[in-house]
Amino acid sequence: MLQTFKNAWKIEDLRKKIIFTMVVLVVFRLGCAIPVPFIRPSAISSMIAADSGNMLNYLNMISGGAFANATLFALGVTPYINSSIIITLLTVAIPYLENLSKEGEEGRKKIAKITRYIAVVIALILSLGYYFVLKRNNALIYTEGMTGFFAAAVIITTFVAGSMLIMWMGEQIDKKGIGNGISLIIFTGIISRLVPSATTLIAMVQVGLSGETKYLIMAPLILIFAVLVIAFAVVLNNAERRIPIQYAKRVVGRKMMGGQATHLPIKVNMSGVMPVIFASSIMSIPGTIKSFFNIESEIANKILGIFDYNGIVYVVGYILLIIAFNYFYVSMQYNPVEIANNLRKNNGVIPGFRPGKMTQDFIAKVLSRLTFIGAIFLVVVAVLPIITGNITGTNIQLGGTSILIVVGVALEVAQQLESQMVMRHHKGFLE
Repeated sequence: MLQTFKNAWKIEDLRKKIIFTMVVLVVFRLGCAIPVPFIRPSAISSMIAADSGNMLNYLNMISGGAFANATLFALGVTPYINSSIIITLLTVAIPYLENLSKEGEEGRKKIAKITRYIAVVIALILSLGYYFVLKRNNALIYTEGMTGFFAAAVIITTFVAGSMLIMWMGEQIDKKGIGNGISLIIFTGIISRLVPSATTLIAMVQVGLSGETKYLIMAPLILIFAVLVIAFAVVLNNAERRIPIQYAKRVVGRKMMGGQATHLPIKVNMSGVMPVIFASSIMSIPGTIKSFFNIESEIANKILGIFDYNGIVYVVGYILLIIAFNYFYVSMQYNPVEIANNLRKNNGVIPGFRPGKMTQDFIAKVLSRLTFIGAIFLVVVAVLPIITGNITGTNIQLGGTSILIVVGVALEVAQQLESQMVMRHHKGFLE
């Protein structure tokens, strides 16, 4: 990957795109350090640090720590991500959106416009919720003569504007930079959170050297687990099943066309990180409710406490939801009947299977098996960090969502650089 980046830097056009991308990401990190007026961030950051596994922790991870510090980009790209997921789901249910998705470039532009409008609404809802959380935790600061309404308007407007600015920055990277803009912004935020984890790890080693020998064992164990999870995520992102396809020969005018053999690639991880995001969002609801409200009932607290991030109920529910969402998401993205019909229209056949029903059944069988294998891979990547945290008794948890995003974005950027260098016949890469 480093060699790919080095070779890409030698090409002037790619170098400009890389520099532009880096500048945008630096601006993003600067925005994560600009505080919003009328807020004392220490109150909310202490609450997030006290509770793990709730929705606030997830938002803080996605925003690169900006949420806990109540800065300009506190909401991060969460409104845009949620909007994109909603539009993806509605495209299957609403015929109008389904037709737009099939209209080519113009249809995609209209869907992107609708996605932005929904993102604004979601950002406004999240900003209102965040304001009330800040108010409940006494994190608001009013100057003399300042009304609560004016402060609320400034805080909410700033959060919404910051979220929309991030969305615009992501689109600029898509147009003038390298890689997917939104993914790179999330990637940058997650990478920035590695510094506190590294500091904690160094502190563990220092404590171990001072006499607590168990920490000298835990620190290498955490590093080994981290390397294993990252390696597993790389394998998960690259693994695919290639179904052989044979196209029949046909005469077009005076020329013989077709006859070539190719393959239909189906990735093991067809749904990406979405099942993990959905599952973690649902499983974090009880912890979020417990953090948001002062629940006096002892029974209610015990029930909500069952879903603690490090508890067995959370892990089992997490696993089941990841598997269920993986099947659901793949069923939305891949239609065996449509794939079989497309092969038939283009005179393509899978050796050993007749076109039509037999081909459709075979593709459905392959998809079902790969979906299950992909779900198991996602479960391992998502749950292994939780087990590591329980074994070591530390708060260093390389979340499965974070690892999958970081690995996926890094591989995507490397592949995009390689493809652009191949188009330019870059000698250093071809060698």
